[in-house]
Amino acid sequence: MGRRVLLIEDEPNIIQAVSFILSRDGWEVRTHSDGATALRAIADSAPDLVILDVMLPGLSGFDILRALRADPANVGLPVLMLTARGQERDRELAERLGVTRFMTKPFSNAEVLAAVRELVGA
Repeated sequence: MGRRVLLIEDEPNIIQAVSFILSRDGWEVRTHSDGATALRAIADSAPDLVILDVMLPGLSGFDILRALRADPANVGLPVLMLTARGQERDRELAERLGVTRFMTKPFSNAEVLAAVRELVGA
């Protein structure tokens, strides 16, 4: 059972909240805040799950997701996209690009924890 998650997010409050929720549940949480180097961070940390913001410096979460899904090694990597951009077109684009789950901010702690557990079969 996977217990490593990489949170790619640039808002300190979200980083702190999600890290706390998941760490308390026994997850090893690594964080990264720069879209331009996020793909390298994913390769380096070999997570069981990626939590990805849409609006990031460097590259957007959509760009990162597109690149992840283009790499055969990451096709099956679960990606939970957390975003303040909850418009239907954003959700549709994320789904076309291969997101595993899409969640809008604000979110509840219970929602995030349940989604993470579901995505890795925990």
